[in-house]
Amino acid sequence: MPGNDVVHPPDLADRIAVSSLVRRWLMALAGVLLGSVTAVSAVLFSVVALLAPASARLLGRWGEPLRAAVDDGALRLSELDIRRIARFHGTLHTDALTPRHCRWYLGGRWTIGLLGTGVVLFLTLCLVVAGSMVSAWILGGGWGLIENSDRVDGGLIAMAALPGILLIFVAIVGVAAVGSLDRWFCVQVLGRQSDRLLHQRVAELTSSRDHVVDAIDDERRRIERDLHDGVQQHLVALGMLVGRARRAEDPEKAHELLAQAQVASQGAIDELREVANRVYPIALDKDGLRAALETLAERASVPVRLSYELTERLRPAVETVVYFVISEAVTNAAKHASPKLLEVNVTQQKFDRVLATITDDGPGGADPSGTGLSGLARRVAALDGTLTVDSPVGGPTVVTASVPCA
Repeated sequence: MPGNDVVHPPDLADRIAVSSLVRRWLMALAGVLLGSVTAVSAVLFSVVALLAPASARLLGRWGEPLRAAVDDGALRLSELDIRRIARFHGTLHTDALTPRHCRWYLGGRWTIGLLGTGVVLFLTLCLVVAGSMVSAWILGGGWGLIENSDRVDGGLIAMAALPGILLIFVAIVGVAAVGSLDRWFCVQVLGRQSDRLLHQRVAELTSSRDHVVDAIDDERRRIERDLHDGVQQHLVALGMLVGRARRAEDPEKAHELLAQAQVASQGAIDELREVANRVYPIALDKDGLRAALETLAERASVPVRLSYELTERLRPAVETVVYFVISEAVTNAAKHASPKLLEVNVTQQKFDRVLATITDDGPGGADPSGTGLSGLARRVAALDGTLTVDSPVGGPTVVTASVPCA
């Protein structure tokens, strides 16, 4: 027999379903009744909110407490209504409440409260009339609405039964409908931003995917350029020296050419090591971001002052992005700005983000849309980070990268 599932008899299951339906309707009725009460406060608030701006302008600077009181009242009333809806009409998720959205919500919420009041009063009237007619027919006395039982016979009861039942059914369904409308209105006004943020997030992820592809293409072209302009030139020179040495008839000349070839081969090895290091430094995996940045600062062609305030290692993808942002920024500054000093700061931001700031005292005027800086921006955006460049003419140039750690 599978598991511990409990199978109820059909009649018991039907009773449980009906009981659950009745319980949910009673919860909706309680929510609508409380909503009718809060609708009164929403009406009063709407009147005060309409009069508050004019009063605040008349009071001048003394009107600021009035504005603050209106905003605080909007937040408190909206929070109270959200708790009511979540308790009686179902769980809902809203964005962070703001006074502006809460004022809009309360300005329309009171109409739903009055609608709920009308539906409940209509249901009450239908039940009272039906009860009075039945009691006058059976017991000979109504509930205050029908006093003369002689006028109430079985034929009248039969004629009124069908429309009465339909009206009562409509009123019962109307109570649940008002509860659903109440919840829908709250989500639309106070939770509409979630849909917008979701669409924005999808667009950002799509853009990030494109940035990743662009960053990979940029990296491939950079590696090709480094190999073509660096290692290939050294290897071509090495091949030419070896060829000249083979053709040389003078042993002393051949020895000299082979010595030059040895120097060229060492240069090719050093250049290849540099290219490999620019592709991915071994120290980054072995010793972490701090050690890799210290090595970068030592080998830079301009003085670099490094300040590293992180106490824990970052995940590899974040370390790689931060390292290459700093490396490329240092290389660009040394190549184009000729600064006397470069300052590199790596700090921890709020909300689990790492902040890398590279400042040079060069003449400024860096173009953020240039090949180097735009490539950095794409690399950072691939991890949902942001890169800003502030480079006024006359300097200094400040490159700031903020990358989420999680």
